[in-house]
Amino acid sequence: MRGIMGLAASAADEITLGNKSLMGLRPQERARCGIGYVPEDRRVIGNLTVEENILVPAWALGQRGALARLSAIYELLPAVAAFARRKAMLLSGGQQKLVALARGLMNATNLLLIDEPFEGLAEALAVRVADAIRQFQAREENLAILIAESDARRARMLADRVYVIERGEIVGED
Repeated sequence: MRGIMGLAASAADEITLGNKSLMGLRPQERARCGIGYVPEDRRVIGNLTVEENILVPAWALGQRGALARLSAIYELLPAVAAFARRKAMLLSGGQQKLVALARGLMNATNLLLIDEPFEGLAEALAVRVADAIRQFQAREENLAILIAESDARRARMLADRVYVIERGEIVGED
């Protein structure tokens, strides 16, 4: 996922989104292609409020309609709306995970990359997160979602197809 975003070297000869090559594009240029990224380690900015963390991609990319999109995200993730004015550093790990997801949704119009979305979440919260992601995908007409999840049972809550990858090779498919 970091390779797709241009944050790490990729062994791929070509990475495309639709008909557009992402090779040679910087991370911010890839984000302009409508790619939202939710990293495993959350990467929230502690001194910013939750809402500011969510809006960072929109600010960086000069995104139009950001407040309307933020409102839609709050509808999907009401727990995030409840702590929108709090500093991100004051949140629990699970709450920060929700903020990272909301931030990824802010920019995801073509592709949403989610790394370990359910890690550290209680089962009830994992189900709510899966529901929110499905609802978001239903709203975005052309959105593809790529999830890396070590718990195949939880991955199946979201996936049309599940591939088992070990050491970089596909060893199974559901």
